[in-house]
Parts: sequence; C-alpha cells; structure tokens
Amino acid sequence: MSSEYGSPPPSEYSSPPSAEFLAAAAVQRRNATAEPNSESQHLRQHEQRLMFRRLIDPGIYRPNSSEAAMASLKTLSRIAENLVREPENPKFRQFKPTNDMIKRRLVETKGALEYAIAMGFRPEVKDFQPIYVWNERRGEELQIGAQILQEAMDIAEQKSARSQRNAAEAKAVAEAATKNVLLAFMDDRKTKMLRDQRDRHVREASQPVSRANSPPPSSAEIPGIGHTLSSSDPVVDEPPPYHD
Repeated sequence: MSSEYGSPPPSEYSSPPSAEFLAAAAVQRRNATAEPNSESQHLRQHEQRLMFRRLIDPGIYRPNSSEAAMASLKTLSRIAENLVREPENPKFRQFKPTNDMIKRRLVETKGALEYAIAMGFRPEVKDFQPIYVWNERRGEELQIGAQILQEAMDIAEQKSARSQRNAAEAKAVAEAATKNVLLAFMDDRKTKMLRDQRDRHVREASQPVSRANSPPPSSAEIPGIGHTLSSSDPVVDEPPPYHD
C-alpha cells in the first residue's frame, strides 16, 4: 500500500529494535541517572566523614584526658562493630545510659554520647528507664562512624608506639652519655695517677745522695801507724825513761 505521496509507510521499511539495542539503551539510561546520584552520595559521605572526625577531634579529645578519650572511643567502636556485624540482634541495637561502664565512658566523657547519637542512636524511655535505641534507617551513618572510630584508634596507637620508641631511644642515648662520662672520669683518674707516679719517679731520680745517711768515720787505731783515723796529726810514742 502506498502513501499519499507514493512512498510506502515507515512500517514497511523499518524492523523492530533488537534485544541488544534495547539492552544497551537501558544501560545508557541507567548510567545517565546513576552518575549524578553516585556523585551526590560521594559528597554526602565525605561530609559525614568530616563530621565524625570533628566529633572525635576536638569533640572528644579536647575536653577529656587521653585515657578517658581512648576508653570512650573503644566503647563506641565496640558498640558500632557489634551492630554492623549483627544489625538484627536486639542486644546490640540499644544501650542503657545508667549502665556503669556506659555512664562512665559515654555519658560522663564529654562528646562521646554525641558521637553515638550521630551514628543513629536516639533516646527513648522503656519500662520507665532511659534507653538509647538505634534507628535502622541510619545504616550509612553507622558504617561511616565505625570506620572513623577505627581510623582514630589506629592513629592513636601509631602515635603511642612512636612516642614509646622515641622515649626508649632517648633513654638509651642518656644511658650511653652517662656511661661515657663515667668512663671518661675513670680514664682521667687513671691518667692522673700514672702521671703523678711518673713525676715522683723523676724527682727521686734527680735528687743527690744525702751525706747525712753515710756512716761516721771510725776512731779505731791502726797498729804500726801511730795515729787514729779520727786524728789528722800523727801521735808519736815517747820512749820509756832510762835508768842506771
């Protein structure tokens, strides 16, 4: 059948699109819609990571001691990891602020409870008791909060290990310096002792022999000589007198 202008209708020339063509078009449409969503999701998660990092530093680190801050981070991380591992377990979906450990590490430690709230925990009252229950619609916040907690604890452990290593190295350097000072002192003493001993020997060798220690001259008579050693003039014996 011809059209008004003498050409056949389009249906007589074109065939229906193939399955491959339809699948490719569907993928293209899905990618076109997914790219903006993926970009916005990435930006949102980036902002959430920044928020959680600020909740830790300065939020938890600044107003608390390092020991209290690390204890609260470990408790928050344990709560988050248990909930990520078993999200349907009712035991992990809530915590009581009246619990001794929770009270000490989350309630009394400044900034810790705010971090739990940012991960999706909301205050409620159950059986006339205060309780914090996790909102299952905050799964993304829970995942990111758990990651940032682990990141913060890893950084803290690295700093602690580096600090301990530096302290050990400084101690070793100080001990070596002390040992060197002691060895130098002992070496100086030994050198001085040897020098004094050498000087003493030199003085003794250079001094003349003292005459005061020589024996006195003897006064004994020597037969046949007629004088003594102590006398400088000879003594002559007179002959005996003559008698008739």
